[in-house]
Amino acid sequence: MSVRGKQAPQMMGAATRLHRNHSRRKLGDIVDQRLAPHRPSHDHRAGRINAHQAANILAQINSKYHNRHRSVPFSFKVPSSYPMPGNRGGPFHKGGFAAELAKVRRALPKGTPIEIWFQDEARIGQKNKITRRWARRGTWPSAPKDQRAKSAYIFGAICPEHGKGAGLVLPFCNTQTMTLHLAEIALAIAPGAHAVVLMDQAGWHMTDKLDVPGNISIIALPAKCPELNPVENIWQFMRDNWLSNRVFTSHDNIVDHCCEAWNKLVDQPWRIMTIGHRKWVHGS
Repeated sequence: MSVRGKQAPQMMGAATRLHRNHSRRKLGDIVDQRLAPHRPSHDHRAGRINAHQAANILAQINSKYHNRHRSVPFSFKVPSSYPMPGNRGGPFHKGGFAAELAKVRRALPKGTPIEIWFQDEARIGQKNKITRRWARRGTWPSAPKDQRAKSAYIFGAICPEHGKGAGLVLPFCNTQTMTLHLAEIALAIAPGAHAVVLMDQAGWHMTDKLDVPGNISIIALPAKCPELNPVENIWQFMRDNWLSNRVFTSHDNIVDHCCEAWNKLVDQPWRIMTIGHRKWVHGS
């Protein structure tokens, strides 16, 4: 949900007493909660509201603001294009994650413990990232930047509940390398348990040619929803702390640094738990 109009930051800021950027995010959360039940199920376009509509929404929350702006009546209409959060097609379209998990549970012997994993890939290459750096105030610190194109992929999967991870560093992404990673995940699953692995809908994730181990079930995340996958936050943490602001001399050097960074992460299970925890996974 986006907000239009030059008056929107001032009006929302006055209503919430927050900086305009925080106000925009707060407004988006409020509109998500208020209007989700009214959104047409067939429409998936992004919606917009203007500044006065934003003020009317926030006036319901902040009575003081409402009293100061009595001349603005509440006349907000539900945009026909309002998108339901997390409802963008795929297996989550009906019933949500709980329904998909129930299907897997019904197919397993009664009492089988289930581990919930998340999986993703990250490309690490010589055209590396430049992140924030500590520096004396008023100075402009320099950072190395390479223009060469050698790279490798980290296949990473985490189980936030148990603080476990399973990763491989491979030269490219295809069905064969994805099969190798699933086999690596299968080795990390507790004996007698079954893993539900959530991942995006990349072609090498959804193909029928993928060899899926017997103790793994794959659930596809909705399309265009990277925010649902905490491994994206794992990549951000690894780049910010271990992989950026450096020049890789060769492909082997890239592989060595990727392996070192992933092993550091796996040695910190509390890090996986805190970064990877999602309330919706546990229904709370």
